[in-house]
Amino acid sequence: MATIRIIISKRQLEELINCGEIIVSMDTVDNKVSETKPNHDPTFFEFIKQWIGQLKQLGNLRTAETYQAAYNKFSQFRGGTDLYLPDITGIMMEEFQSYLRSQQLTMNTVSYFMRVLRSLYHKGVKQGLTVDHQPFRDVYTGTPLTQKRALSLDMIQRIKRLQLVNQRQLFARDMFMLSFYLRGMSFIDMAHLKRTDLKDGRLYYKRHKTGQMLNIQWERQMQEIIDKYPNTKTSYLLPIITKDNGKERNQYRYILTCINLDLKEIARLVNINVNLTMYCARHSWATIARELQVPMNVISRAMGHANEHTTEIYIRSIDVSVVDTANRQLLRMVEQGV
Repeated sequence: MATIRIIISKRQLEELINCGEIIVSMDTVDNKVSETKPNHDPTFFEFIKQWIGQLKQLGNLRTAETYQAAYNKFSQFRGGTDLYLPDITGIMMEEFQSYLRSQQLTMNTVSYFMRVLRSLYHKGVKQGLTVDHQPFRDVYTGTPLTQKRALSLDMIQRIKRLQLVNQRQLFARDMFMLSFYLRGMSFIDMAHLKRTDLKDGRLYYKRHKTGQMLNIQWERQMQEIIDKYPNTKTSYLLPIITKDNGKERNQYRYILTCINLDLKEIARLVNINVNLTMYCARHSWATIARELQVPMNVISRAMGHANEHTTEIYIRSIDVSVVDTANRQLLRMVEQGV
């Protein structure tokens, strides 16, 4: 009779035993596992750290930071006690959800951590480290409506005209307005603009999020802001990343945090009941453009929404001058208070 050998991990075998699917002497199991597989399956914490390391090697720092944040929270909840993937249960995740809520976190934030851990758990399932016990079935992993981020044209004008003397607030306002002028350019893209990106009256850049190449006609309002800040010793256009020391990401994230704090004070000064951040400039440009009846496909092209296949079909047929005209119209209205 032929012998069939099935090699599984110790943890998988323990699951089968616990479920009553197989009866076997654990003394034999321990001996056989040590003979056939000297390396144990990674614990959940080890598994997360492996993914973080891989992402960093691939240069995907943003996702790595997301995994790190989720790991930190879950490790705090566990008091630093590690566990294996099969040990993660629905009751445990409900307790983790209660723990997060006890820290006064919003349901958006709770869902954020839950979705990250769920993604990692499913990666473990795919790698055969556990069967899917659906531990996230009874916790919140949805995406509730976020606070309104778009400002009206009147609000943008009030921010622009606000008399400020505090230099940090002035810088925050300038970066916010510049983002708006640049069709809602994201802060990470602004931070990485190079002087060489500005040529022949146009600004050329590649979106960090999608890799899509975009270009914007350079307008007077943009130059007026640039002129306020003398050239730094780096090749960057804006004084956000000021040192070429390999810690550029830390620099722009720190500046972004400072700007967003100052924008909240600016919102208070102009009596705007919005959680004002740099990202509001992007939402505001799109919303105001739409209110001015700028075609949706023009807005999509202006903002570089390259991941929307349907929009891409329309984008290919639009001349860049149409986008320039739409942006110039918005800038003129902000300037004149129309």
